[in-house]
Amino acid sequence: MRRSSVRAVLLACGLGLFVTGCAETQLLIHSAKRASQAIDSNTPSGGYYKVGNPYQIEGIWYHPEENYEYDETGIASWYGAQFHGKLTANGEDYDMNALTAAHRTLPMPSFVRVTNLENGRSLVLKVNDRGPFAKGRIIDISRRGSQLLGFQQQGTARVRVQILADQSRAIAARMQNQSQLARVGSPITVDKMPKATVSAETLPVLVGASGSTSTVTPVPSSAPAPIPQAAEIARQEDLIANAEKEPRLGQERVEPTSIFVQAGAFGLFENANKVRARLSSLGNVFLDRVLINGKDLFRVRVGPIASVGDADTVLAQVVGTGYPDARIIVD
Repeated sequence: MRRSSVRAVLLACGLGLFVTGCAETQLLIHSAKRASQAIDSNTPSGGYYKVGNPYQIEGIWYHPEENYEYDETGIASWYGAQFHGKLTANGEDYDMNALTAAHRTLPMPSFVRVTNLENGRSLVLKVNDRGPFAKGRIIDISRRGSQLLGFQQQGTARVRVQILADQSRAIAARMQNQSQLARVGSPITVDKMPKATVSAETLPVLVGASGSTSTVTPVPSSAPAPIPQAAEIARQEDLIANAEKEPRLGQERVEPTSIFVQAGAFGLFENANKVRARLSSLGNVFLDRVLINGKDLFRVRVGPIASVGDADTVLAQVVGTGYPDARIIVD
């Protein structure tokens, strides 16, 4: 810690900041050290927090957002040596041996749990890049991540991707400096440091035995304002540390899944049925009625499909027929 920071803390404690205030300040300093160490060890190039504006790739629009309820199944791929050492979308150095991932819309950084629905392996990964932009993929995983999840050799896997909401909020707060922590080597700053306050009120004049009057002098209040940030910072750092623990690999119970290509979801049965008829030459095309947010929708799906490769072929055919928003579904 810089000498100026130490002097500031000592001066604060010596000028009327009571025991509770100093204890909170020490907790802030401890949390700042932990945050600084974590940033050094996990983001070698520094990196920064980013959500980003809507963007377009090959005619398709993507809309990044802070979605802390994200939960999706689909196909994962992995990327490695070709991108090793290059900058990720939020300014970190891509390390194919680290446990990271690329996602098209989630905040960077954020934490997700990826479960391989083919073998039950699950892994916590840090999202720090944008992608994948190949149609039919929902997440791109580092080489090391694909090895641990058991699909490096085959190249793709059916997965479930779930955001870890608390951990992702915590790292967002750290990276945005919302927790009032400064960068490494900077003085500690707190939104509201405790200060001795003076409270005064109008009191009646007291009349002494001799008829003289005496004045009541205002006195400082006895309790300084608390620093709620300190406990919250410590909680956030614990969440982040737990998410970053090695190996972060687990085993989940999974049920058999099937692969489909969904051409679209329609509010009117007539429209969905027309699409089904138009795609009938591609194989088994059916309507699937679902209730989403209180609204009946009719999904047009092709399948089940035997493999990811076959699904890619069918997807290209559906898109070529005039349904650019078609996607691969794992269900």
